[in-house]
Amino acid sequence: MKILAIAGSNSDTSINRQLVSYAASLIENAEVEIVDMNDFEMPIYKHQKEVESGVPQQAVDFAAKIDNANVLLISLSEHNGTYSSAFKNVFDWTSRIKNRAVWNEVPMLLMATAPGARGGAGVLEAASKRFPLHGGNIIDTFSLPFFNDNFDKEAQKISNEEKDNELKEKTRKISAIESILEK
Repeated sequence: MKILAIAGSNSDTSINRQLVSYAASLIENAEVEIVDMNDFEMPIYKHQKEVESGVPQQAVDFAAKIDNANVLLISLSEHNGTYSSAFKNVFDWTSRIKNRAVWNEVPMLLMATAPGARGGAGVLEAASKRFPLHGGNIIDTFSLPFFNDNFDKEAQKISNEEKDNELKEKTRKISAIESILEK
């Protein structure tokens, strides 16, 4: 099974990268690629830029990574209740590829974490509504509130037993996709 793990943040110390990396480690016998949003830095989307120069190669490359995956694990950082500008720009440019749904119906586990009590609830809500309109096949969602209290940075795993068990159950559910794909 090929897993594409996407952290919707361009921070070098992204807590969402830590969460998505941990989630990916829970899926056995998987080939995992962790995407760094910094590798897909492009000009801010502008219609005139698209008309003048077309869709940047980075957006095409991002789409190819999605197409080569069996499963997407996406953990979105929340900036003012929605996506980070780094993620949104990649999303916007990828949506401009002709005859393409951004997520191409690849099954996904959609996640978010934050230092506060809501655990990225705003961005999860926004993505849960928006992604299906762009080919998002959301199998499940997961939120980890109070990241600094519930994630052991040294061990690189969730320290809150209840939340850890919840994520493990959801990764088992997404792992079951492999048996469906083989049929």
